[in-house]
Amino acid sequence: MGPYQKSPNEYKIKTYYMKKGMTKVSVLYPNGENKTFDMDYYCNTHLPMVKSLLGDFLKGATAEKGLGGATPGSTAPYAGIGNMYFDSVDDFGKAFGPNAEKIMGDLPNFTNIEPIVQVSEVM
Repeated sequence: MGPYQKSPNEYKIKTYYMKKGMTKVSVLYPNGENKTFDMDYYCNTHLPMVKSLLGDFLKGATAEKGLGGATPGSTAPYAGIGNMYFDSVDDFGKAFGPNAEKIMGDLPNFTNIEPIVQVSEVM
């Protein structure tokens, strides 16, 4: 297997090229007492749905599972983080705007956490 191939029971990794000036949209799910996050649903159902809705505007995406904080053995500040990459803020708006209700409506299927969203420029 090549470096980016996984066995059939593991998540597949798609590589893409990030370049300066791209727009990165980070969706952070803060950890905390009584907060739940179903990573399996997020990776296998929610993210494929988002990808299909955003279409060619979406240039790449990553999903991260929080493992811990700065202090050994501490809880991760975030249960999960999703990152999406677009050529521009305008492209993000064109892709997300018409699909926002469907995407946000799926959140209760995998989490009870109110996400924090940050839009950034790749440097």
